[in-house]
Amino acid sequence: MISKELKIYNTLSREKELFEPFKPPFVGMYVCGPTVYGDAHLGHARPAVTFDTVYRYLKHQGYKVRYVRNITDVGHLQGDADDGEDKIAKKAKLEQLEPMEVAQHYTDTYHRDMDLLNTFKPNIEPRATGHIPEQIKLVQDILDAGFAYEVNGSVYFDVVKYNEEKPYGKLSGRVVEELMSGSRELDGQDEKRNPIDFALWKNAAPEHLMKWDSPWGVGFPGWHLECTAMSSKYLGDQFDIHGGGMDLMFPHHECEIAQGNAGHGHDPAKYWMHNNMITINGQKMGKSLGNFITLQELFNGKHDLLEQAYSPMTIRYFILTAHYRSTLDFSNDALKAAQKGYKKIINGLRIAKDLHYVDAEGVATDEKQVQQVEKSIENAYRAMNDDFNTAQAIGQLFNLLKKINSIFTGQLQAAALGKAVFEKLIQTFIVFVEDILGLVEEKSDKQQALLELLLKLYKEAKLAKDYDKVDEIRAALKSIGIVVKDMKEKVDWAYEE
Repeated sequence: MISKELKIYNTLSREKELFEPFKPPFVGMYVCGPTVYGDAHLGHARPAVTFDTVYRYLKHQGYKVRYVRNITDVGHLQGDADDGEDKIAKKAKLEQLEPMEVAQHYTDTYHRDMDLLNTFKPNIEPRATGHIPEQIKLVQDILDAGFAYEVNGSVYFDVVKYNEEKPYGKLSGRVVEELMSGSRELDGQDEKRNPIDFALWKNAAPEHLMKWDSPWGVGFPGWHLECTAMSSKYLGDQFDIHGGGMDLMFPHHECEIAQGNAGHGHDPAKYWMHNNMITINGQKMGKSLGNFITLQELFNGKHDLLEQAYSPMTIRYFILTAHYRSTLDFSNDALKAAQKGYKKIINGLRIAKDLHYVDAEGVATDEKQVQQVEKSIENAYRAMNDDFNTAQAIGQLFNLLKKINSIFTGQLQAAALGKAVFEKLIQTFIVFVEDILGLVEEKSDKQQALLELLLKLYKEAKLAKDYDKVDEIRAALKSIGIVVKDMKEKVDWAYEE
């Protein structure tokens, strides 16, 4: 059943707005993907996990979502500028490869890392190089509308002229006059009418590796153009949600809004969502700053800033413990806390899946316990409906986990909740952990088989009163993060928290 209570913070209005898609139950969501010239880092993981969770929750609420996330494989120049070397072409020259070899390799490694983070693949993942005709047509449409001009084989968007009719800067809060006064001294802007104009199509020098024929000569598309062309192709000129990192708000998303209005007559998206940055010592993490930690380095622990390795699910959990619009500061202590929290949740998940309702004669319904469970479930959904507040939702899951653990240890009888509330408790916990937050237990079939064998040997040694062997097996399991639990009726285990 589709929730009528979901609110999304819209960067465009700077307010939380009731989510009302153009054509319910259908939802179109476009998210800016990576520029594939290097390994994915923690800064890439945040938008991927954020919008994967948005996608998951919308689907859980009954929406039919078309999720489009692009791959930028041309046009993104050094410094996010209109002049300079293409990031992928530069990497190709350094490694003596074809640009498409570089793009393919880092697209593959990005997908590998996103799979490890358990993010769903988007429904459509278009590449900029696969949509050159659409981008050329959009440039021509903007020229025909009078908001662009051609000079020396390049086409630029006329920001000043556009601003006379529609406000440029409404997303980011930038003011054209201030932008103009702050950019007059920039080099390499001679052929532009105004220094704040941006490239729609750039004339390619003979040595430029990635170039195509166009009505204006041989060249390549501007970075901002691809997202407008591809989002409109797959979601229409107007769609529901446009997402991305806060660092893309200006100029990238601002330029998309201008292109959409100039080429199609209206804003491209109704709701603009931006996740905040991951910082290290208060500074944004990114390739350009050289302070990034790749996801593979996080997973294997091989980086000077890391005290240990952190699993993909620990990283996912770490990202979800903060609201997506708040900054998330990296530290080993924060990651260790996330590791502990994740293990608690997964231990609870294992228990929840094994618990069964047992009716007990003479056990009265405990209304206080029932109300606590119902309230935690209600609050978990309220948190997600309040602009996808995963941090608060996780807090409510820990409230539910206390009840699950109490039932497991016998402190609380399932019958005291009643069958309906017990099943709702278990189902809600499992659905939130796995389906909405996307957290899964990290173990292979081989690891499970080995664990079961060791537990079998443990039980046999205990029955034989071979306590040296019992201690040896217990210590061996503890060394790999498994705690043996001797219970009245059975031997169980849990991940060490």
